[in-house]
Amino acid sequence: MKLILLGAPGAGKGTQAEVLSAKLNIPTISTGNILRAAIKDGTPTGLKAKSYMDNGQLVPDEVVIAIVAERLAQEDCANGFILDGMPRTLPQAEALDKAGVKLDHVLSIEISDKEIEQRMSGRRVCAQCGASYHIVARPTKVEGVCDSCGGPVVLRDDDKPETVRQRLAVYHEQTEPLKGYYQSKGLLSSVDNQPTIEATTKVILEALGL
Repeated sequence: MKLILLGAPGAGKGTQAEVLSAKLNIPTISTGNILRAAIKDGTPTGLKAKSYMDNGQLVPDEVVIAIVAERLAQEDCANGFILDGMPRTLPQAEALDKAGVKLDHVLSIEISDKEIEQRMSGRRVCAQCGASYHIVARPTKVEGVCDSCGGPVVLRDDDKPETVRQRLAVYHEQTEPLKGYYQSKGLLSSVDNQPTIEATTKVILEALGL
């Protein structure tokens, strides 16, 4: 299955992508994680992207598309993939189409801005492997320590309240129009965010016919 997950920042795309990846045995391609890895390693792409991400702005299309195309060419994507965080703009969506990337489903997780602001104040991310947690909904077994790799779990700059509000404004202006784009192609399904991770997974699987 070749799937795109849409939703505002903080809607739970990353968490649901991890669950679906395990259930469907296909990789999750998170541009956020790829970019953060590049920033951590101090690569030219990472340094270029850092100033945009720190200010809650979108990384330029040419950087994102190059990273994603390279990743999708790897062998583990042959049977499908989950794109989390890309495309974020109509030009990116059109670039994916032009690159010959075929999709089976595009799923949008719906949640209010108010709930997102409350939720993201508790979000934490591993500085080493990029695994995501939440101090209430999905805490680490040991406070401040990643369950997967033992790395430090931190509050990212782009999860701080002032940055979250900026990111939501960018989402509504530039990313939300993708719903209409994929609706016109007959690929879009929308689901309402549920009170628990498990309940949200259930409605997603139902929407995908699984």
